[in-house]
Amino acid sequence: MFPPPIWMMRQAGRYLPEYRATRAQAGGFLDLCYSPKLATEVTLQPIRRYGFDAAILFSDILVVPDALGRKVAFVEGEGPRLEPLDLSEVGRLDLDGIARRLGPVYEAIELIRAGLPYETTLLGFCGAPWTVATYMIAGRGTPDQAPARRAALTDPEGFAQLIDVLVAASIAYLSAQVSAGVDAVQIFDTWAGVLDPSELRRWVIDPTARIVAGLRAQHPGIRVIGFPKGVQAGLVDFVTSTGVDAVGLDWTIPSAFVRAEVQPRVAVQGNLDPMRVVIGGRALDEGVDRVLAELGDGRLIFNLGHGITPDADPAHVARMVERVRSAGTRATA
Repeated sequence: MFPPPIWMMRQAGRYLPEYRATRAQAGGFLDLCYSPKLATEVTLQPIRRYGFDAAILFSDILVVPDALGRKVAFVEGEGPRLEPLDLSEVGRLDLDGIARRLGPVYEAIELIRAGLPYETTLLGFCGAPWTVATYMIAGRGTPDQAPARRAALTDPEGFAQLIDVLVAASIAYLSAQVSAGVDAVQIFDTWAGVLDPSELRRWVIDPTARIVAGLRAQHPGIRVIGFPKGVQAGLVDFVTSTGVDAVGLDWTIPSAFVRAEVQPRVAVQGNLDPMRVVIGGRALDEGVDRVLAELGDGRLIFNLGHGITPDADPAHVARMVERVRSAGTRATA
């Protein structure tokens, strides 16, 4: 068995001391996102330390509403805070801001591309319309995304207008990232799992399909990874309807289902429980070995089932990378 390619969601982040030092230079979190040189530095840090097979642009999904003209701030210890959006205000969102205000992000991509080893893939990304909308409606993250679910059910026409704007913004944003130098993109839908099947189809699957089609109309052949976290059996409808090339798996989905229903259709990415990277030792080794044993015979990108957490030990990440890359050696020993 050859070892699969490996990278981690949030691999440039607070678990790394070098990231914390760089962020301190930037000041605020958005200042770091909008500083091409510092965003480049934190993107490259985990590549230097671990030699991952892919680097992912350091940014945040909420730069899109920021570019659309909504106030966005990150409060230390509390997370993002946005100016809550009433659906009557959708017409005031400024789509031109994607090109006008996100120039520093595209500049960072060019710098990252120049600083990466030739063989390392550069990934761009955006938040999916549903997940971005949940933050825009509520003004913050909420446990069950009730404000957005309520808005979608009580005013589906108004909510559809917001999704339409976010689809157009996502296509423009990802297209500019590809033009700047990314090799592939990922669409993060962190809150897809809170929707029932009919709402999942309307607010997650159909908009993602439109983004993929719109992006490929401008950049034929671009590879797209979808990550609709928590949708479980809905993954089959997602992969067959959206046109993604690969799909991210959270750590709760059964491997037998993935092998039978998902891997024959697309490559899969995941799905180590991030808690195992925090704990390390035998828990980490067993988790890595399970993913490789249960999914490694099919098309697999090794990753976590969600982003690495700030309390993870960098030494545990090194152990994980070494164990994945030595998998073929152990299998033939």
